[in-house]
Amino acid sequence: MTTLGTASAAPGEIDTGRLEVGETRDGTTVGLPCAVINGAADGKTLYLQAASDGDELNGVGVVNRVVPQVDPGALSGTILVVGVVNYHAFQVAEHRNPLDDTKMNRAYPGDENGTSSERIAAATFEAAMRADLILDLHQGSTSRMIDEVRVRCGRRHRLHDECLELAKAFGCGYVLDQKGPDGQLARVAPDEGVPTVDPELGGCVGWDEDSIAAGVEGVFNVLRAYDFLDGDAPDERQTRAKGFDQYGSPSGGLVRFQADLGERVSAGDPLFEVTDVFGELKARVTANKSGIFWRARRLPQVGTGEYVCSVGTSVDTY
Repeated sequence: MTTLGTASAAPGEIDTGRLEVGETRDGTTVGLPCAVINGAADGKTLYLQAASDGDELNGVGVVNRVVPQVDPGALSGTILVVGVVNYHAFQVAEHRNPLDDTKMNRAYPGDENGTSSERIAAATFEAAMRADLILDLHQGSTSRMIDEVRVRCGRRHRLHDECLELAKAFGCGYVLDQKGPDGQLARVAPDEGVPTVDPELGGCVGWDEDSIAAGVEGVFNVLRAYDFLDGDAPDERQTRAKGFDQYGSPSGGLVRFQADLGERVSAGDPLFEVTDVFGELKARVTANKSGIFWRARRLPQVGTGEYVCSVGTSVDTY
């Protein structure tokens, strides 16, 4: 039997349950929805989680579609799933855990005696450390972003090549290869010897079916590439960016974008304009260097210095 929280499955079976991580303010037990898919044959273990940021729901959509499609009788190995990590933020559709105002993906490896977020991070990190591979499903919050996968361990890390191969196996087409902030699961887990990536599945309010479909395909690509399932996995070259240039607005007003997501831009190319309410041009912002138009704010109104967009830089393929 393989167990995660209250989910327990024998070989060839699947079970769902709850992973206890504390209590709400009225003393009700908090249990994260979890699942165990125990393959009929031996193999590796994959850990899959979603919604460590409570408003990033595309990953939940991926879990919602992947779990019913996996036949444990045809699976070699085990898949451990936590479908919603940031329980409290998910309930109110906020990015941060409202109990401690913490961004969950800065709290790893966590502390079982710490804050609410640290306790959740500790419980999910313990589950993740049982795996050979980790997929931590994210999206670009509620801004607009291309579908991509992030390698966050840093290019000098001993597991960098393995994380890069995992990102390639997922196969979104775009990879951001840039060391992440302290406390990210995809940065901490490789230190413990487990290849980990962050698939960043677009960005939206609610969820986006196209990005969810890309995520579902990516999970099954990984399952085939690492012999959880029979079948050929695609081995397509990925476009990689090694950095980001972020652009803020030089003035307050309304943004008009001059580039589309995924579009190649060169130094000097227009990225966006800012007008006043009556359409009079106030500012025009151009790219500092060549790259790919990667991410953009969703709302048109901006204040001076407010974030507008990002360009992926130092682009190559692998």
